[in-house]
Amino acid sequence: MTIRIGSGYDVHAFTEGRPLVLGGVTIPHDYGLAGHSDADAVIHAIVDALLGAAALGDIGQHFPSKDPRWKDQPSTVFLTYTVDLLRQHHWTIGNVDATIVAEQPRLSPHVQAMREHLAQHLQLSIDQISVKSKTTDGLGFAGRREGIACYAVALLEQA
Repeated sequence: MTIRIGSGYDVHAFTEGRPLVLGGVTIPHDYGLAGHSDADAVIHAIVDALLGAAALGDIGQHFPSKDPRWKDQPSTVFLTYTVDLLRQHHWTIGNVDATIVAEQPRLSPHVQAMREHLAQHLQLSIDQISVKSKTTDGLGFAGRREGIACYAVALLEQA
């Protein structure tokens, strides 16, 4: 059996006039995230971790921001595509762990909903999905409330 890990990272700036979507869940907030799709930094980081573990490129190769097909699309489309691609290459997902970096809004009340949404779209059990939220205690762009970042790692197995 072959086991691989992958890491992913994504960051988006806050912008007005868009919903804030993280881990596929709409979070009540005055600002959303700027981006070509729905700018879901959690899903983008997870997709990069999964693609990286399988050595299948990165999110920008599969979903280029200059491609009008992906304009305002929900990032769950990217998850579905990635799961199908992994299956085609005989990979199964062992687990996914994501850490969101945001000063606000407070995300802990939404973590369980994110885990449930991700588990459903990755076709995993909820105990294979971890989502955590952290602040930077006022440091850096996240601390200045300019945007949100997410780090993710994923474990893949191939028989």
